[in-house]
Amino acid sequence: MSNKDLQALKDRYVAAGAASPNNQFADHAENSEVWDADGKRMIDFAGGIGVLNIGHRHPKVVAAVKAQLDKLMHTCQTVMPYEGYVQVAEALSKVAPVRGHAKVMLANSGAEAVENALKIARSATGRNNVICFDGGYHGRTFMTMAMNGKVNPYQGDFGPMPGLVFRAPFPVPYHGMSEEQALRGLEMTLKTDSNPKDTAAIFIEPVLGEGGFYAASPEFLKAVREICDEHGILMIVDEVQSGFGRTGKMFAIEHSGVEPDMMTVAKSMADGMPISAVVGTDKHMDSSGPNSLGGTYTGSPVSCAAVLAVMDVFKEEDILGMSQRLGEKLAKRFAKWQDQFECVDNGRNLGAMAAFELVTDKKGREPRADLAAQVMKKAKEKGLIILTCGMHGNSIRFLMPVTIQDDVLEEGLNIVEEVLAELA
Repeated sequence: MSNKDLQALKDRYVAAGAASPNNQFADHAENSEVWDADGKRMIDFAGGIGVLNIGHRHPKVVAAVKAQLDKLMHTCQTVMPYEGYVQVAEALSKVAPVRGHAKVMLANSGAEAVENALKIARSATGRNNVICFDGGYHGRTFMTMAMNGKVNPYQGDFGPMPGLVFRAPFPVPYHGMSEEQALRGLEMTLKTDSNPKDTAAIFIEPVLGEGGFYAASPEFLKAVREICDEHGILMIVDEVQSGFGRTGKMFAIEHSGVEPDMMTVAKSMADGMPISAVVGTDKHMDSSGPNSLGGTYTGSPVSCAAVLAVMDVFKEEDILGMSQRLGEKLAKRFAKWQDQFECVDNGRNLGAMAAFELVTDKKGREPRADLAAQVMKKAKEKGLIILTCGMHGNSIRFLMPVTIQDDVLEEGLNIVEEVLAELA
């Protein structure tokens, strides 16, 4: 079917709130390139929103999934467990930098992992409150919507959110929130809104995802860890978007040396197959009763096979080195654009988790969400998929596979430069 035919079906049968504004429909893909239903080639700088760090259809992942399909697709692991689930738990336990001996539960999505992490934190501490940060994004279920540090488009139409969720400022010096101010804000939240003795956990993204690709400094993350230790609060790190090699390390928290009590992971852990995990210190992970965690599809055998293949690819193909080198290339190009265009500012990256801002000018720094939307639209017309993000909607983020071919990367960056030249 053509894009036009599929669009007609989408308009008729797909709920408006779930429908993509994109009128192209993916037909097939390879590494960093996608072809639509009409055969048009697109360069992918979005990676399924950070899901494809090792590229579309990595051959080793495809082979592992196909082999698993010939053996077992589903039993529900709580009814009859299987080898893949246990192997994934072992693999994650060995690489996740949580305190002490780690244990794992598997789920289906990032939001589901976050929900379960909070359940575990409440069980382990006997407390109910949770503190999150401005700009944070944790999912689209009701509890995770309440935890998000951004209202629209995630909460606006859905009525009252669950309670006992409290907010603290995230340090973004470019927009006037220093680390010192953010820490004072967190301490004030503990004084005025969420009594420490009632606070189960503090959730934080080491690098804000939807919130704008701003990285918390090692010093800030260490200070949060110290506050948690002082009050017996669990520190839970959301690595759903920043994990699995995006930042040049397996997990972004490793840049700080901080060991959280729990982590949530998803997205690129299975190169496109749906799976997520909570990884945490054993005494916390074991705190709830029998059959209190899980679900019908959690830790699907097919998705587990994909995770194990991804872990092998990381060992065999220097994915972390690729991420670091890609980040260096992006930083260099951002610096060029900042010199070239008055509207481009605040280029930033941690490994290949990279973004820049579009503003009125470098002195005023007034966000230009309208310009960011135009850049995304114009780039699409030229054959490049790219995304915006940020509290102000004015950041252009880069989530291309870290395995992207050099010539395809250059082609895509040249498109961004052409668009900036046309619109700036």
